[in-house]
Order: sequence, then C-alpha cells, then structure tokens
Amino acid sequence: MRKQISQGLLVIAGGILFSLVFWQEKLGINTVLFDAFTLAAIFYLYANARQSAVVRWLLIGHLICLAMIVVHNTLLSKIAFATTLLLIVGFAEYMHRSVWYAGGSVLLNIVFCFASFAEQFKRRKSGTGKKRKGIARFIRFAIFPLLLVGLFFLIYLSANSVFQVMATRMELYVAQFFNALFGVFSPQRLLFLVFGIYVTGCLLMRSRVNYFSAKETGRTDVLLRTRISWRERTQRPFYQLIEAVMGRFSKGMLALKNENTTGIISLLLLNLLLLVINSIDISYLWFDFDYMGDVFLYKMVHDGTELLIVSIVLAMLVLLFFFKGNLNFYRRNKWLRYGSYAWIVQNAVLVISVLLRDYYYIARYGLAYKRIGVLFFLLMVLIGLATVFIKIWKQRTSYFLFRVNAWAGVILLVVASTIHWDEFIASYNLQRKDRVPLDAEFLLTLSDKTLPLLEANLDAFKQAQLKVQEGSSGFNSDSWSGSRTRICDTCFAEQLLARKDLFLQQQSHLSWLSWNYADAYTARYFRNNNLNHH
Repeated sequence: MRKQISQGLLVIAGGILFSLVFWQEKLGINTVLFDAFTLAAIFYLYANARQSAVVRWLLIGHLICLAMIVVHNTLLSKIAFATTLLLIVGFAEYMHRSVWYAGGSVLLNIVFCFASFAEQFKRRKSGTGKKRKGIARFIRFAIFPLLLVGLFFLIYLSANSVFQVMATRMELYVAQFFNALFGVFSPQRLLFLVFGIYVTGCLLMRSRVNYFSAKETGRTDVLLRTRISWRERTQRPFYQLIEAVMGRFSKGMLALKNENTTGIISLLLLNLLLLVINSIDISYLWFDFDYMGDVFLYKMVHDGTELLIVSIVLAMLVLLFFFKGNLNFYRRNKWLRYGSYAWIVQNAVLVISVLLRDYYYIARYGLAYKRIGVLFFLLMVLIGLATVFIKIWKQRTSYFLFRVNAWAGVILLVVASTIHWDEFIASYNLQRKDRVPLDAEFLLTLSDKTLPLLEANLDAFKQAQLKVQEGSSGFNSDSWSGSRTRICDTCFAEQLLARKDLFLQQQSHLSWLSWNYADAYTARYFRNNNLNHH
C-alpha cells in the first residue's frame, strides 16, 4: 500500500518536473534533470533491478546517450537516449532477456498507463470519508468569521485613506500574481502537464498485464527435439507450406529425409547461382575498378545495392526455413549443413561487393545519410550471417537469433550516437571539395552545428557554382530515384544567412535548461564572428 502511494506521487512529481523543464525548451540540461529523477524513481520502486547485470550494462549505454544529447544534440542521440531509457524500464520492471519482449512489455505500459495510474489511488477511497467530514466541519466554522472580517474590511477601507492606498497596492500585487499564475496554468500548459504525467507514468508504472513476460518464460536458446503429432503438423503454417510444396512427400516416415533432400538440392542450385554473381562482382568490382570514369556508377550503386541487400535478407530467411524444427537433428543432414555454410560464406562475399559499391559512390560523390546507413546496415547483415552460422552449428533457436541480433543493434545504436554525423558529413565533403561535387541544398539541411563550417567555406561554394556554369562538374542527388539537382544555388549565401538568423532567434527564446555544447559552440562562433566584423 505504501509503495503504491509513493508510485502515484512520484508519477505526479515527475509530470510536474517534465512540464517545468521541457516547456518551450530544447533537449539539453533539462534532459539530465528529468533523467536523473526518472532513474532514481525506477531504482527506488523496483529495487531488484539494481542487481541485474543487463540493467547495469543498459544504464552505461544510456548514460553515454544522455551525454551525447548534451554534447551533440543530434536526432540520433535523442533516439538512442529514448530507446535505452525504455529498455531500462522494460528490464527493470519485468523479467526479460530479449530486447523484443522487453519492448513489448514497455508497449503495454504505454497502452495501459491511465488504467495503472487510476489503480494507484483506488485503495485510498476507504480513508477519504473521515477527511471529507473534517473539511466540511472546518468550512462551516470558517464561514461566520470570514463574513465578519469582510464587513469590517469594507468599513475600514472607506474610513481610512492610508489603508485604502495599502489595499489598492495589495490588489495590484494580487492581480499580478494571478496573471502570472494563469500564464503558468494556461490550457496549453495544463495539457503539457498532463502529457508529462502520462510520459512519467509510462516509465514508472508497471502494467499488470504480463503477457510478454509469460511468453518469454518458455523461450530458450538451445533447440530441443520435440515430437509433433500429425494433427499439430497440419495446424502449423510452416508445415502447411512444406506440404503445399512437397505434397505427399512431406508425410509419413520419410518426411525428414525428403525435406533434407529438397534442402540440399535447393542450396546446391542457389550456391551455383550466387557463385556466378560473386565471380562477376569480384572480377569487375574488386580489382582496378575505375569509379571516376564509370558513367553507370549511380545506377549500379542505387539499383544494385537495393536488390542485393534484399537478396541477402532473403538468403537468411531461406536458411531459417530449412533449419526449423527437427531437421536440425536429422542424422544425415551433413550435406545440408555444408550447403548452408557455403551459402553463408558466399553471402558474406556479396556483402563485401555491396560495401565496395557504396565505397566507390562515397569516393566519387561524398557522404550522405543513406550512404552511411548502408554501411551500418551491412555491418548488421554480417552479424546476422554470423549468428545464423552459430544457430545451425550449435543448434540454436530462432529466439536466440533474434535476441542476439537485437542486442547487437542496440550496441550499434549507442556507438553511432557518439558521432555528430552532420558535422562529419559536412567536414568530409568540404575537405574533398576538389574531387567531390558540393551539394549545397543538401548541406543546408544539416543541423545547426554545421553552419559555422558552411560559412567558413563560402568561397568553395562560389567556385563550385562557377564550375557548374562552365559545365565542368555535376553530381547526382542522394535520392534513390536518380534525379539530378543543382550543385549550388546562387542564393546560397542568403539561405545560409537566413539559417543563421533563425538559429540566433531561437536561441534568444531558450533558457539555460536547453543548453547543449553543439548550440553553445555555434552561438559563440557567430558572436565572435560578428565582433570581428565590427
């Protein structure tokens, strides 16, 4: 009972803090204040979480993301911060091992937040009767004295001019107080307060629905052989698909043997096909490829990369299809395993070919979001191929596969948040401005911290514009459609000035709660630059 009351009060206090520190502010120091309160409340309400090794590792990653909000203040750091905070909630409040199931439990917190909040105060109704009687008694005894005070106040106000002046001043102070009060408790501010209570409730209140916790209890990493009756086989989609493809060969005592034979033939043909593709890529891309002179580089990278990534994902699904169920324990599946290992290795070679495509495109046209995204995705694909290999070799479950890959994704997200990618992209492209066409329109869409760098390189954009007018340079946009855009707009300086003015105007309306290093660095640069000009 005592813990439930504390939980409800903590949610209200967190909502008030949320509305005070985030109202009309950016994420910055205010995020540190709210996060400190949230983490303290979580570890107070769910003390067992302090002993969890998973929660401790998540806390380290979360604090890194929190620091990156203060330092970089990028969208990626904010996404990583929110993700790790929600995962801390999922693992602290529930018994989980998988990111996916913990995320499901957090989703239940979000869905049933208001129901959980109402439940916190349901048990307090029994003690409210006596309190109501006491309040009513106090009001009745106060009515007559208040009426007397009001009557004599009006008499003295008319009889004493000095008292009248004092009362007028008091009235002015009261009016100012209520004006400020209604400014704080405007309808918009009240809605923001309710939203803050909702956010805090989602983080602190554990839903009574334990669906995902109960579901994960029966999951294991080690694959076990199970006997499946014919009736159960006919009800499972996996076996229904096998039956639709293989017909009567999927039934009876020789079902596993027939599935194994089908898998061997399939993987043999797929490996031969992929061997041809890899041979072409190795001979064409891996050695002495002239990416500066290839006019089809754009199409090869965008169209080819897209399809090859899809093919690699489908390749992993093919292996999961063959190695699902008791075929893992079939004694004569040796060649099926060898075919799978060869399929994994060849797909890893295909990943290298896709990586080279992306590298050539970056070397010719510079960095952009999607080109960096392809690199991270390929890294996740390599991790996925490695875990599929382990699954087949060590006879692991699909639960193991998705659990390990999800944790790899979380680690990669935390690591990626430590880099200010907008600044890195702008710096990389500008340092190679003699070889890489400058996409002014794209660079102007980057975050505010890149503005000093763009302003310092105005001459480079002017020179790029002259090259465009002379017809000696051009570039392809980063859109996958392959449409061409202008390399540099003649009003680039004016657009950059508008971005600068907008940034300074926004900063003037923010308090210390929104402080972060990236904005402070940019504002200091513009202040010093203006002083130097004067």
